[in-house]
Amino acid sequence: MLAITIFGLAYFGIALGKIPGLVVDRVGVALLGAIAMVVFGVVTIEGAIGSINLPTILLLYALMILSAQLRLGGFYTWMALEILPYYTHPRLFLWMTMLVSAFLSALLANDIVCFAFTPILALSLVEAGLNPLPFLIGLAVSSNIGSAATIIGNPQNMLIGQTGHLDFANFFFWCGPPSLLSLLAGYLIILWIYRGKFSGPMKEVDERERARQPFNKWQTSKGIFAILILIALFFTSIPREFSAIGIAGVLLCSRKMKTRDIMGLVDWHLITLFCALFIIIHGVSQSGYLDMAVIRLSNMGMDLHNLPILTGISAIASNLFSNVPAAMLLINFLDPLEHAQWYTLAVSSTFAGNLFLLGSIANLIVVEQAAGFHIKISFVQHATVGIPVTFVSLLILLGWILIV
Repeated sequence: MLAITIFGLAYFGIALGKIPGLVVDRVGVALLGAIAMVVFGVVTIEGAIGSINLPTILLLYALMILSAQLRLGGFYTWMALEILPYYTHPRLFLWMTMLVSAFLSALLANDIVCFAFTPILALSLVEAGLNPLPFLIGLAVSSNIGSAATIIGNPQNMLIGQTGHLDFANFFFWCGPPSLLSLLAGYLIILWIYRGKFSGPMKEVDERERARQPFNKWQTSKGIFAILILIALFFTSIPREFSAIGIAGVLLCSRKMKTRDIMGLVDWHLITLFCALFIIIHGVSQSGYLDMAVIRLSNMGMDLHNLPILTGISAIASNLFSNVPAAMLLINFLDPLEHAQWYTLAVSSTFAGNLFLLGSIANLIVVEQAAGFHIKISFVQHATVGIPVTFVSLLILLGWILIV
């Protein structure tokens, strides 16, 4: 009973995003839950360490180093500036922004893409006299959708791919088509919602807000080359975490970039969240309560092995707890031999992140970064786009499930 109490309190805190009266965020709540599991003897220290899926952590860590290489090389700034000339054609500019965001998010962590793109995009939109809302919301929506297409697109996909021992190519060919269709649908929905509302007032921008990471051709080329090699290695039998950490190690051997600068861009909070959640899930799994809950759901006609039902439960859980904790919870009940279940969980949990503002870290990053340019994106403004985009995306996924 102690295990389920700690689990319930931890997941309630994660859903709430804080502990009332304290300045503790979701990561802090998860860490406190993991500590409680160990301190109260639910799991041993050895069991806690053993429960952490090290291959997933290594893959996540290595990809963060690759993203840091590109960011310090000015790649994201350069890429954003390349599409800026299209701003005179707002509809085309919106499509280019969403397409680039989705493509890069499929290859790199979507959170990093939003973090690097938002300031440049926000600045340019304000200077050009365009309404920033459709473009910035489009950036967040497309980064989530694009990241669903590959194993390395977002943290929950990395976890699902590593835990389920899924093939990189098969994952892409199953998850790619619904992601592409959903991206197009998202674009059309934003066009319809903001029809006739693409113009906005022009504003003067403080010179300090113009500061951008300078473009370094050599460092950017090195980062792109490293990613191309890594993707090629993903199609071999070499374990993904070995390939990724090996390439990351090579990038750390630099004569120009300090290790401290690269490591400073690693999202240690996200890695801590993963480790804590592994321990919490391990503790409650030992109690048997989760198995009982799944049996009860099955008796009610909600079998998690049924792909449409899995899609619905995944979408609900992802918006209750956020998609990473939801995916970590649900993978315990998937059939290792039925890869379609794993693909469905990956795509549905990622698509569900678009529903509300708190459903995805990428959404929050865009909102927080935009606020620095006096651009406010409210919960309602995001939901006006997020709800129909998520609904249509999940319908596309359900249609894809019926086809394949």
